[in-house]
Formats: sequence, C-alpha cells, structure tokens
Amino acid sequence: MPYIRRMKRPILIHPDPRLKKVCQPVGDITDELRKLADDMLETMYDAPGVGLAAPQIGVLDRVIALDCVKSEGEAPRPLVMFNPEIIAQSDELNTYEEGCLSIPDQYAEVTRPKIVDVQWMDRDGALRTETFDGLWATCVQHEIDHLNGKLFIDYLKPLKRQMITRKMQKLKRERARA
Repeated sequence: MPYIRRMKRPILIHPDPRLKKVCQPVGDITDELRKLADDMLETMYDAPGVGLAAPQIGVLDRVIALDCVKSEGEAPRPLVMFNPEIIAQSDELNTYEEGCLSIPDQYAEVTRPKIVDVQWMDRDGALRTETFDGLWATCVQHEIDHLNGKLFIDYLKPLKRQMITRKMQKLKRERARA
C-alpha cells in the first residue's frame, strides 16, 4: 500500500487545559489507533521534533511517538508506544536542555534519570520492553510526563515557569489575531 501523505495535526500550545490532564490507557490496538500513531509521527517530523504525545494534539489517550536519531546519514528510528510505562530507572542522573512542541522556542535544563526501562504495546499489540539511555531516555520520560499531565516547565522554579507561561499566552493571542 503506498504511503499517503496526511495533513499534520495542529499542536496545542501551553497553557491549554488538555495538556494538564492524565490520559486514559488504550485497549486493543485498532486501525484508528494505528492511524493516530502515523499522524503523530508525521506531525512530529513536520514540526520538527524528536517526540510527541497524544495530548499535544488534543487526544487524551496514552500514546507517544519518538525518534531521537539526529546523526546525519543515520536511518530514522520512529517508535510509537501505546500505554508506555517506566518500569525501572537508574540512580544516575542526566541533565538535558529540553524544549517542547507545545511550548515553542522555550528551553530549560531538566535533570532526569540517565537510563530507563520502558514497557509498552507496539502497533501490533505486542508487549515490548527496552532500555533507553541519553537523549532517548530523556525524550521518553518527557513524553510519558505529558500522558500524566506534566510539562517540562513543571520542573522549573515558579518564577521561570510563570515567565514562560506568560510568553506562551502572548504567542497564543498573537496567533489568534493573525
């Protein structure tokens, strides 16, 4: 079946109440969920970003998409996870400058476990487990946070978080007028 280019889905901008909601687990993997996964990957690549969670496009299901391959010439590794769950994490920590497609052009350092073991269902409904390190570990934790209604700015000091929120409110007003 040839690949049909779909329209990418609009990404919600913080503050939006849907970004603060805890998402519901998905049941059986349906064609509708597989289409959602394909749309999420396309939206993420178009943005461009390395991760996207379903609530960022207004869908309150536990689904994330990620691809942290950044090296020139290295093959992409698109991953979609249904009901992802961190089942183990390292005591060793890593700090990355994080950004978010729902909080455009804002970045801050966030410290998280360096290595995580994640369990999820793949697009065929099979249970998978993998260990992630470095950027992959940061990204998968960031996206799972979205499923729990948590944003990377929630790790920041209140003043910095408020400043970013005000910038996003201004951006939303400007976009509404455009």
